[in-house]
Amino acid sequence: MLDTAIIGGGLCGLALARQFRKQERGFTLFEARARLGGRIVSAVASTSGEALDLGPTWFWPDTQPLITAFVGELGLTAFAQHDDGAVMHLTEADKNPQAFAQQVHGGAQRIAGGMARLVATLADGLGEDQVRLGHVLSGVEDKGDHVVLTFRVDDTFVLVEARHAVIALPPRLVAETVRFIPELDRATYDAMAAAPTWMAAQAKVMVAYKDAFWRAAGQSGNAFVTHEQAVVGEIFDACDVTGTKAALGGFLSFPPDLREAFAEGLSLLVDSQMMQVFGSAAEGGEQHIQDWAAEPFTCSARDKAEPQGEHVAFSNPLLRRPLWDGRLHLGGSETATQGAGYLEGALEAARRIDRALARERAEEVGTAVPDGLSVNAASLARFASWVSAQNDAAFEAYRIRLNRALASQQREQLTQRAMLGAIEDIYERAADMLETLPFDMADVPVERGRSALMSDVQLPFRDFIQTLLDDVVAFNRTSCALSNFPGEHHLSKDYVQTILRDVAAAWRDFCLAANRRLLAKAEAGVTPFPGAAKGPILTSAS
Repeated sequence: MLDTAIIGGGLCGLALARQFRKQERGFTLFEARARLGGRIVSAVASTSGEALDLGPTWFWPDTQPLITAFVGELGLTAFAQHDDGAVMHLTEADKNPQAFAQQVHGGAQRIAGGMARLVATLADGLGEDQVRLGHVLSGVEDKGDHVVLTFRVDDTFVLVEARHAVIALPPRLVAETVRFIPELDRATYDAMAAAPTWMAAQAKVMVAYKDAFWRAAGQSGNAFVTHEQAVVGEIFDACDVTGTKAALGGFLSFPPDLREAFAEGLSLLVDSQMMQVFGSAAEGGEQHIQDWAAEPFTCSARDKAEPQGEHVAFSNPLLRRPLWDGRLHLGGSETATQGAGYLEGALEAARRIDRALARERAEEVGTAVPDGLSVNAASLARFASWVSAQNDAAFEAYRIRLNRALASQQREQLTQRAMLGAIEDIYERAADMLETLPFDMADVPVERGRSALMSDVQLPFRDFIQTLLDDVVAFNRTSCALSNFPGEHHLSKDYVQTILRDVAAAWRDFCLAANRRLLAKAEAGVTPFPGAAKGPILTSAS
């Protein structure tokens, strides 16, 4: 039986596989396509040999630290997107374009050799026995202590057993195509179905040329075509790092049904528009068109039917909740807290799942105190481990309280009351847990009525409130039930500050309660764990 099955060979799945390989954790990666990479794919221009990105092209170092660090860690070369020169605007079909001075891509960078280099580098680190291509997931069944995955492979079905499964696929696609036994809860299923797959219904064209004639003319290669007959709505420079392998890229304006209807003449239409924007030198370029709406392993029926809205960089927190007691995890970029739909989001999702599985593995090892570890160090470590697992519980408590308020037709301060109640519940349970943990208080200093252990009690909560607040904001933004409550659907800065003031008061009450319990232990004395050492205590200064 596998320890972990990763379903989906895009960036999230590949990054997880790389991490598991480092940890010597047993896994197999299953991919439906005959290639790895998911939405990352490059075509090679026959005229120049340049890799042309037909999927994601850019990342932004100023706002996307994970992918920026990852590119460097893999030893790949990044370079700035070319933006120097005039930007062309074509607003009427029968007029000439106008030139403007404008920076378009805001510090974006690309990978030398194309984004496919990222995939190739990650794939090179995997053994042949760790990857299964051509495996289409059709079903997942919970067996209590493991899961059974059903894959379609050509004309047959293959069953795979695994202790854990990570589905690193677009959630909306999973909701449409994968059968779960037992069925997922309605809230999770709805969150999956409501999560749009970024760029899934779009099409991208890359056109290779002998030389970058637009640069010689003082143009950046950026262009916007906004009239009703536009074929390529946005165009950009796609030359290689040296600028000698010339290409332009663009996003088609036609919706999926029109692209299908004009399939035979689409190349001619693209060529005609490129000439209208950039002149006769743009005639006859080598075109590569990728229509993602025609990709069954990327674009769901709902993605294809609905127009793509404005990009939302976060997802419903329910997509990040471990399912079936941690045996099933949803991954992929669309499940991320930040950067959903982008490369950054894929890496954030991979990191989240890796941490969740590592935490579960640590819990499976057992709770015995290691030899030589002091009583206080052991108790504080257990307390920190407990706190680290409470964000999911706190969010679930928030969601339950919010639903109850809505069911009882409350209309005021819904978020504030639900979030405060959830946090107070966690703080109360944390104080009670401290009561049950043994401590050796003999040499623990007390200054001005404050136990020196309080710093270590507080430390695990460092990111707790911000994580919960991020989940609450994302959930509210994606909640249909709250769409009739604008002030709750989109939390204003003033409202958030009001909530945080309440949270600060609850935090103060918890700290006072926790300190009282530690002081009481100092007065009463405690019984250490059997076999625990009376070594140095763990304080904020140790």
